[in-house]
Amino acid sequence: MVATIVVLYIAKLLKLITFPDLSRDIPLKMWPLPVLYLGNLIFGLGGTQRLNLPMFTVLRRFSIFLTMILEFVVLRITPNWMVQGTVFCMIGGALIAASDDLAFDFLGYLFIMINNVCTAANGVYVKKKLESKELGKYGLLFYNALFMLLPSIVCAYLSGEIKPALDYDGWKNPWFLGQFGLSCVMGFILMYSVILCTQHNSALTTTIVGCLKNTIITYAGMVVGGDYIFSWTNFMGLNIRLEIILIKPEKCTVEPSYYGYLWD
Repeated sequence: MVATIVVLYIAKLLKLITFPDLSRDIPLKMWPLPVLYLGNLIFGLGGTQRLNLPMFTVLRRFSIFLTMILEFVVLRITPNWMVQGTVFCMIGGALIAASDDLAFDFLGYLFIMINNVCTAANGVYVKKKLESKELGKYGLLFYNALFMLLPSIVCAYLSGEIKPALDYDGWKNPWFLGQFGLSCVMGFILMYSVILCTQHNSALTTTIVGCLKNTIITYAGMVVGGDYIFSWTNFMGLNIRLEIILIKPEKCTVEPSYYGYLWD
């Protein structure tokens, strides 16, 4: 968040970008994005902590289905039958995998489902805010980070995460500081890329394309994490979902007359 605020503020001072100055109506224009962002942060980390990586990535696919529903409710966009079929196939694979999850954790599942709701709502409302052109993509990024900085610090303090972070010996290591700073900047680039993808495509496209990055994580998590319990039903469910993503990426987009294709 700090990196996003600093980078965008400096860019604005240098007149490289523009976005509205802070005013009383900015919080209303941003609502409910900051709350959804904080929900993503809290429940995403909570779910990651309680579930093994393969099941975490599979259950996150329910955000695709929720995004498709919210696009219809909020934006009045109906995807064609090929897009719907692809989404339902991925959800089917996730259900098969979850039906035989030998490391089932109810609280972990609950956290992930709340995370899915926040992700879907965030994507759809980002698209709605971008279409209104009140704040623009830079304004959305800047004020989202600005408004959620203090609540995030409070959450970190209440969870007891601040003291261990401050006591970490690596803060005296210049190599660690350089890599830490670079990771913060890369986090800003990631968020900017998501905003840009949503602006030129759709919230549903952005959500499905995000699944591709989890393909390696899913398979690596079976070996590296040490908390994945193998079963044939669970394994087949994982692979059904992954095959749909890899074989049918062109189905991620909606009508080209309304959105540009990310894959062009």
